[in-house]
Amino acid sequence: MASVRFTVSKAEEPAGDTDEELANEDLAHIVIADGEGRTSNKYVRMISDGIGRKRSYRDGASKGETQPFMRQPSVGLHERNLALYEEEMDRRPKISNIINSFVNYENIPQHTQEEEERAAKKSQAQMGTLMGVYLPCLQNILGVILFIRLSWIVGAAGTLQSFFLVLIPCCTTLLTAISMSAIATNGVVPAGGSYFMISRALGPEFGGAVGVLFYLGTTFASAMYILGAIEILVVYIAPQISLFEDMTNNFRVYGTAVLIILLLLVFVGVKYVNKCALLFLGCVLISIGCIYIGFFIPTTVNYCNQETLEGDIALMADRITTDSGCSFEEPDGSLTPLGELFCTPPEEGTWRFLSVDSCLEYLNSSVVGQENAIPGILGGVFTENVGSQYRDAGETVKGEKAIGNQVFADIETSFTILLAIFFPSVTGIMAGSNRSGDLKDAQNSIPKGTIGAILTTSFIYLSSVVLFGSTVTGVVLRDKFGDSIGGRLIAAEVAFPTEWVVLIGSFLSTVGAGLQSLTGAPRLLQAIAKDNLIPFLSVFARGSATGEPTTALILTGFISWIGILIASLDSVAPIITMFFLMCYMFVNLACALQTLLNAPNWRPRFKYYHWILSFLGMLLCVAIMFISSWYYALVAMAIAAGIYKYIEYQGAEKEWGDGLRGLSLQAARFSLLKLEEGPPHTKNWRPQILVLCKLNDDLTPQFHQLLTFASQLKAGKGLTIVASVLEGNYNEKIADAQAAQQSLKKVMKEEKVKGFSQVLVAQNRIDGLSSCVQMGGLGGLKHNTVVLAWPHEWRQSTDDKSWRAFLETVRTISASQNALLVAKNVMLFPSNNDKYEGTIDIWWIVHDGGMLMLLPFLLRQHKVWRNCKMRIFTVAQMEDNSVQIKKDLKTFLYHLRLEANIEVVELSDVDISAYTYERTMRMEQRTEMLRQMKLTKKESLREAQALFDHHHHSSPSFQRASLNRQASEVSAFDLAVMEEDDSAATAKPSLDSIDEDGPVNHTQEKTDNGPQVTPIEEEEETTKEENGNGQTRQQKSEQFQNLMNLQPSQSNVMRMHTAVRLNEIIVERSHEAKLVILNLPGPPKMAKAEQHYMEYLEVLTEGLERVLMVRGGGREVITIYS
Repeated sequence: MASVRFTVSKAEEPAGDTDEELANEDLAHIVIADGEGRTSNKYVRMISDGIGRKRSYRDGASKGETQPFMRQPSVGLHERNLALYEEEMDRRPKISNIINSFVNYENIPQHTQEEEERAAKKSQAQMGTLMGVYLPCLQNILGVILFIRLSWIVGAAGTLQSFFLVLIPCCTTLLTAISMSAIATNGVVPAGGSYFMISRALGPEFGGAVGVLFYLGTTFASAMYILGAIEILVVYIAPQISLFEDMTNNFRVYGTAVLIILLLLVFVGVKYVNKCALLFLGCVLISIGCIYIGFFIPTTVNYCNQETLEGDIALMADRITTDSGCSFEEPDGSLTPLGELFCTPPEEGTWRFLSVDSCLEYLNSSVVGQENAIPGILGGVFTENVGSQYRDAGETVKGEKAIGNQVFADIETSFTILLAIFFPSVTGIMAGSNRSGDLKDAQNSIPKGTIGAILTTSFIYLSSVVLFGSTVTGVVLRDKFGDSIGGRLIAAEVAFPTEWVVLIGSFLSTVGAGLQSLTGAPRLLQAIAKDNLIPFLSVFARGSATGEPTTALILTGFISWIGILIASLDSVAPIITMFFLMCYMFVNLACALQTLLNAPNWRPRFKYYHWILSFLGMLLCVAIMFISSWYYALVAMAIAAGIYKYIEYQGAEKEWGDGLRGLSLQAARFSLLKLEEGPPHTKNWRPQILVLCKLNDDLTPQFHQLLTFASQLKAGKGLTIVASVLEGNYNEKIADAQAAQQSLKKVMKEEKVKGFSQVLVAQNRIDGLSSCVQMGGLGGLKHNTVVLAWPHEWRQSTDDKSWRAFLETVRTISASQNALLVAKNVMLFPSNNDKYEGTIDIWWIVHDGGMLMLLPFLLRQHKVWRNCKMRIFTVAQMEDNSVQIKKDLKTFLYHLRLEANIEVVELSDVDISAYTYERTMRMEQRTEMLRQMKLTKKESLREAQALFDHHHHSSPSFQRASLNRQASEVSAFDLAVMEEDDSAATAKPSLDSIDEDGPVNHTQEKTDNGPQVTPIEEEEETTKEENGNGQTRQQKSEQFQNLMNLQPSQSNVMRMHTAVRLNEIIVERSHEAKLVILNLPGPPKMAKAEQHYMEYLEVLTEGLERVLMVRGGGREVITIYS
């Protein structure tokens, strides 16, 4: 059977093929050769399968037959016009196909919804502004504070201060509503309200933190509503059901019972709760209407008032006998039961009076009598109620403790305390945005409904402040629980036609508000849990078979119960204030950032916003938090910060296009432009690292320890870029480049390297590394230090690529004035889990701007090197003053604020050893042999002849003149190469006597002229044998016969001597050091000296475990000045 050989190559367009489609195809040219040498050409179309692979079908075959997944060509004109994009349509659908999905956007993907659910959703999404936003916001804003605390606030703070006390929260919520309207109209807002808006605008960390705070605020609000409902029930509606004399225990018992009932209602089904919403709202509106009517209708409610020198004091009605009325003395001069309350010494505690006579004197100085508590608007009490009457706990008026049955303050009052208590009454502005999925036109309804509700409720609150201050006497307003009027509710007594309208309405509305909070809070927690921002909350993402958040409801009930156990509405209200203020603050922050950044996607339909308004709203939120209760504010911020850091630590994987990304971009741009103004001051200099990392065949980093070292050096500060180079064509290697970059990111994360990774595809590795050095960074934020590993296998390879890439990279780094760190034996460098104790030895041979001083200091900031001591060795010659050098070095380190042991090493003059000569000769012979092996036959013979002629026909004077002409252009290494051709020997070495690593078989004889090498003679080959290059062994032997005639040049010997001598000293003193840092010699400029340079560095660092060779970038990096 004949064999067939296939050759595949990239094809040009077949000659004569005029087919337009064929001309535009990606063709592969297949040459088929049979066993007899006949060939035939075939062309194969290469079609992308959409995932980066190329598939083929035979020329002339149908695409539909071999590629069923490809689109069939259409004869339509529109298909022919888009033929250029035919291969992209699987990944990039035509606009005509995708535009419908954009127009009919839904919060939940279609494939996750059942048909019935979609139909129900469609029917529900017909709510307008009134029913969908305005009324729900009214229901949530108007609550228990209006009925049972607003009159008390007016009495304590006065009409004027109360007006501003109410105005400030109303302005805060109005500004927040403006910001919320801008965010809500900047696209579709699914259910989730403020949590969704903040998390998508500021990122998952802020979103998670604020979401939890909003959840806690909503949950504690349910406790506040329940406590308010119990207060209305037990204190005003049915005081006879009180179980304990201490009212707080009544609140705990009945509050727990009501909480359980409400939780059962929520558990049964939320649809029943929603059906009751209108009933509860109706109760609120009817109650408020009755109160407003009552403001303008005089009502007679008598109370007992005591006029004293300090001011009017109300007396408790339950301690006054109906026979004596409001009187201290009977007609016969004896004390009434009321008078006896004042003048009877208490069994425990101190008595205000010194004796009964002083008590009688006090009673005679005061006037007591009955007055109308609600004289009406025309009663003239407005002016009396303008000023504030703040009191401490237990006081009747400022500075006077209560005696007898005087009405006193149960808690301390001040503007800030009352502000914290009142603020929860203006919350609830998010009710409309939470229903965005049910609105017919959310972007139109949310701004109108929310702002309209805030304006309406603000008018109700502000007008109520003025009307309460105009119709009710001050002492009764300050009576929180209505003790002076028989334990009745002030707002209910004002109402028309009867107090029971307000009592029953306020009770039902308060219970309804608590029910709404218990319904919304579990769903908010479930939404947070489903986002998987906080892993330990994932258990609350699960729900019942009907989707109800059962587990979240249990947690919500428990937290609400904790609020009920506090048993004081005035204590729970400030907690709620902090949580909601934190939420509103971040809403304003999100709008301000989006407006200032002016991102292309920031296009709200609501136009009446400005970043100044949002910023003012944010400042008001912060101010109210700290004015109301600074310690509660700190606790709320600590909770938010803790959640933020937890989410950040866990690694938030959500990408929501948040505004902080835009802020980061703007901040980075500003900083980069500032950095362009000039280089950093020496005091601010720190290594901005570029790590050049070599990749293995599986595209993983060859040395993980190099990245570990970078992380230890940086400690998370500054810039770190990890770069690798792949050889090849970018179009062909793009998949490998992406895989390599992912591998780099993975290793960087494992080694705790905080920075960026990049993989460059280049035709040549040297050019790729040069591009990384030149183009790394952005603007002024560029690397100033390059870290790379020593090519430890360069000796074992005959391919000069193993070390030439290193040398060229060193040259590029030097030319770019970057500092260079070369890690030798990097496999032995410590991991981040190690902790070293020992020394870091710095061999300071030449000045490099202070890099050798700065690097160990930075390393010792990391826990791995923290316990290591610094030792600095500097090298002195025999003519140097070692004592003075050590003294000056100590002074310099003192000014640098560095602690280190200092040693000055003197290099004594010693004769050059035979080992040095042998090492130099082996180095030169190996270099020349490898160079000859790369020449062709003709080039090799010409090179050998030129070498021979140069030796026999060049005079010493000619050589010295030539060297003098080039001395200013080459380095010392280059000079050594030029001197290699000045010596010769007469022996004829055999090719087999040369080892690949450089050593040769020879004997060494001591003469007056120094050591000379006599090679071992070997039998010459006389028989010619054909080799792969067409050369005989005789020709090959003649080609390299002058190689063994070379003697090491004097300059190379001296360089080798320095390397050997320094190595001996360093190994002697630093062989136990955990890290040795020394200066890296400069690279040669000529190619012939490159291998010599590599050999010198090998000799210099032999016998050392961990070595870091450092070359400065040409500037000072450390200073003694502050």
